[in-house]
Amino acid sequence: MASTPEMAPTRRKTSNGASRAAASRAKEKQLEDQIAQLQDDLKGIAATLARLSSEKVSEVRNVAKNEAQQLKNQGQHVIEDVQEQAGALEQQLKDTIREKPLTAVASAVGIGFILALLSRH
Repeated sequence: MASTPEMAPTRRKTSNGASRAAASRAKEKQLEDQIAQLQDDLKGIAATLARLSSEKVSEVRNVAKNEAQQLKNQGQHVIEDVQEQAGALEQQLKDTIREKPLTAVASAVGIGFILALLSRH
C-alpha cells in the first residue's frame, strides 16, 4: 500500500482540479450574466432607436404637411393673381371691341384665316 505522503499529492490534485472546475464554472456564470446584461442593453437600445425613429418619422411627416400647406396657399395666391390679370385683360379686350368694332371683326377674321391655313398643312 501507498504511504500517506504519496497519497497527499493525489488529494491535492483532486482538490486542485475541483477548485479549477469551480473557478471555471464561476467564470462561465459571470460570462452568462454579462451576456444576459448585454442582451438586455441591446433590447433597450433597440427600443430607444425604434422610439426615436417613430418620433423622427412623425416630425418629418409634420414638416411635409406644413410645406404642402404652404405650397397650396402659394398656388392659390398665384391662381387668384392670374384670374385677376385675365379679368383685366378681358375687360381691356371688351373695351377695345366697343371702341373699334370694325377693327375687332377684321382682326378676328384675319386670325381665323391664318389658323385655317396652318391647319391645312
